[in-house]
Amino acid sequence: MTTGFNRREILQAGLAGFAGIVPLSLFAADAHASTFQVNSSPTDICKISFHNQHTGESFNGAYRVGHKYIPDAFEQINTVLRDFRTHEIFPIDPRAIDILYMINRKSSARNSFEVLSGYRSPKTNEMLRRVGHGVAKNSLHLTGQAIDIRVPGYSTRRLHDVAIDLHAGGVGYYPVSNFVHIDTGKVRSWQWSQPS
Repeated sequence: MTTGFNRREILQAGLAGFAGIVPLSLFAADAHASTFQVNSSPTDICKISFHNQHTGESFNGAYRVGHKYIPDAFEQINTVLRDFRTHEIFPIDPRAIDILYMINRKSSARNSFEVLSGYRSPKTNEMLRRVGHGVAKNSLHLTGQAIDIRVPGYSTRRLHDVAIDLHAGGVGYYPVSNFVHIDTGKVRSWQWSQPS
């Protein structure tokens, strides 16, 4: 059984309801992604707090209860994490929010995450590639599977280390720009320094 989703299938499923109608088991079974899952009881309420550095918009609240994601929460999350340059909204992979949740739980960082980039449209991704920001041609930002973050007042190196220890997907460390990239792809890591 194929469990991956392409852009067209996600858009057909609907922006707001996608997270609430897809069982967690399908996400966990994706052969191209990690098998990371949040261990929670059916009554556990998972909360997350982040703000978009570019728009000032934020999300602060519950995004999942037990093993079920909250569609209304993801409607807000998708909006806050949209491509701020084109204003295009795209469904964010709920597993990416799970990774943020676990980073928050396993670190001593108590401030809200600052998001530099969530979903990225093909137009924006290509523009960033042209100007040399270390952007991959087939970036997982294009499919809503990646988020670039920092936490004000908390070491980005330590944030990176916590993310690595989760073995939850891709983790990139960008010390010059002071952010960490997390994604729901294969477990891997890298460091990128801006060329001189």
